[in-house]
Amino acid sequence: MDFLLRVIQVLPLADWLALGVFFAGWVGYVRFAKARAVRRPSVLASTNRIRQEWMLQTTFRDNRIVDAAVSQSMATSPSFFASTTIFIIGGLIAAVGATDKTAEMVQELPFAARTSMLVLDLKLLVLTGIFVHAFFRFTWSMRQYSFGALLIGSAPSPKDFERAEDTQLRRRYAERAGRVMGLGAETFNDGLRAVYMSFAAVLWFLSPLAMVVGTLAVIWVLYRREFHSDVLSLLNEPM
Repeated sequence: MDFLLRVIQVLPLADWLALGVFFAGWVGYVRFAKARAVRRPSVLASTNRIRQEWMLQTTFRDNRIVDAAVSQSMATSPSFFASTTIFIIGGLIAAVGATDKTAEMVQELPFAARTSMLVLDLKLLVLTGIFVHAFFRFTWSMRQYSFGALLIGSAPSPKDFERAEDTQLRRRYAERAGRVMGLGAETFNDGLRAVYMSFAAVLWFLSPLAMVVGTLAVIWVLYRREFHSDVLSLLNEPM
């Protein structure tokens, strides 16, 4: 109990409230986006539908070199972000190890709040944790795309689909392969959200209020892009 009290007393109340708003907003938006996508298609839901149609068209092709190349190119984005987050994590760990110099740099920022070394370390650790989470999501996305490539490579030939007694075999394959590709995209999207939310966490070095405002601004940007962007309208246009 005493240890818990000491931990709580490390941060001022305003910082705890800002941190609570940050994580509540992040987790709350993730759940909201999933529920909202059921009623109104999001960018992710729309592209998942296109992925399943892509996998269905794959079953009609003898030569699937293009499909394999496309699936491989889809894994390049999470690979790039995973490599980038490694460098960021290394830089943040170095900043934690040199808190004195980091504190001097932070204090030179305009409107930056004056905090103790311990509080600064906690803020750096929170930011590091966000990028660690993003790294794991990006690398898992890469693996899921590789699983999708395996399904493309192991798909029966068009003649085998036609000879199959089960007429739903083609559709079931497309749904399974498309879902695997969709999971890779969803995991990549989780990593991107973490990167977006890290900008709000950076504002914590200025003040708790700046972090709250940044959190709300990032959530608004994510909402607009996922549910009200121009590309979403184009994706949902009938062929």
